[in-house]
Amino acid sequence: MIETNTSTLILEALTREIERVHSGEAPAAVGKSVRAADVRAHLSRYDFAGPVPLPDLFADVTRMMREWNLQMNHPRYMGLFNPNTTLASVIADALVALYNPQLAAWSHAPAANEMERHVLEFVGRKLGLPEENFAAHFTSGGSDANLTAALVALAKQFPAYLRKGLVNLGTQPVMYVSAYAHNSFDKIVKHLGLGTDALRVIPANENLQLDAAALRKQIDLDRQKGCTPFMVVGTAGTTSAGIVDPLPELADLCRESDCWFHVDAAWGGAIVLSEKWKGLVRGIEQADSVTIDAHKWFFVPFGAGMFFCRHKDVAENTFSVRADYMPKPQDDTYDPYHTSLQWTRRFMGLKLFMTLAEKGEGGFSRLLDDQMELGAYFREQLTRHGWKLVNPTQLPVFCFTHPLIEGGAVSTDQILKTLYADGNLWISAVTLKNGHKAFRACLTNYNTDREDLDFILAELNRIIGQ
Repeated sequence: MIETNTSTLILEALTREIERVHSGEAPAAVGKSVRAADVRAHLSRYDFAGPVPLPDLFADVTRMMREWNLQMNHPRYMGLFNPNTTLASVIADALVALYNPQLAAWSHAPAANEMERHVLEFVGRKLGLPEENFAAHFTSGGSDANLTAALVALAKQFPAYLRKGLVNLGTQPVMYVSAYAHNSFDKIVKHLGLGTDALRVIPANENLQLDAAALRKQIDLDRQKGCTPFMVVGTAGTTSAGIVDPLPELADLCRESDCWFHVDAAWGGAIVLSEKWKGLVRGIEQADSVTIDAHKWFFVPFGAGMFFCRHKDVAENTFSVRADYMPKPQDDTYDPYHTSLQWTRRFMGLKLFMTLAEKGEGGFSRLLDDQMELGAYFREQLTRHGWKLVNPTQLPVFCFTHPLIEGGAVSTDQILKTLYADGNLWISAVTLKNGHKAFRACLTNYNTDREDLDFILAELNRIIGQ
């Protein structure tokens, strides 16, 4: 047991560290160059042969976290949908770790289960899902939620699948995704036993969206071959370029083709909380299932994915099992393990519950609107300084290049190498339709302001020599 004075000192140190990170004062650098050999050499002192005093351990681990990781809380980290987190969400995660509720059964954690139900119903209403018959739960992330969607779609489209398995279906189920869909679907078809031959990658149109006409042709061709189309995935905010697929058109096509319509809105789905901008994902309300990651644009810590399904009965049919050793729920409740792939599960929803409660719907909407406004400003500045935007989206993901890069005078890799060595900002590269690399930057921090964007642009201009 930790002595009282030691416990007090550690908690005070932790509080100071949380206050430091959430003070709004940016870390000195976004990231520093580090070699794996250096980290491993440092960790070699921890042979676990004997105890390490907790104050010393806390100080050392904190230093490693500060110096040997990219700092996602830095306002000039504009990377891979890794957000700065709200203070409320950090406190929530600490409370969850402290009380450690188990959410498989309602009776073990009534308050936790009801808080998750409450916040999921709120987000579900914003998505436009029916209030009475939809199922929803938190997941480890978007990949987990997308896998859940594929499982439910298989069970809906092939009723014998749950009992007899894929081998007895007598047909090849086929799933359709965009060329810019998340690569979790490449894993999913393997894990489900469908195989990669079951995944149809549909080309993108000139706007980097899933080409609905090409999708229609591929579905018709697959039916002629004796395959059975069962699931179409539209994306609301692609990882590479922030593109929203033509969701209303895909929804209509799915109804005509008797396909499950899933929308992977892991990042972009948060925009449904903005009255001004929610129209960018119009059509999401027609989805059979939706993925959203709260640990992206809702600004909460990893991991907090969400899965929404408008057909609760299908989710229950897919996952419900008889477990006599589990306590019985009350009549007006249900146990989450009956509508989820998961069983034992952490209380992931508290960080979103507390963030939305602390900000309020209006306050959170303003955060998103501010990021959209900053995005418009950055696009304007990039264009004014001679850079070329190559992703047609209003969401705050920016893919851009420069005539000097296109002409071969310098490469994106060379510029990124210089940027990373300086450690003052972090953006990445992406390869889009033309096969050429472009820079990719994304607003992930609610503390980022125009001065940060001006700094990033000035650094790019300095390195490229203009």
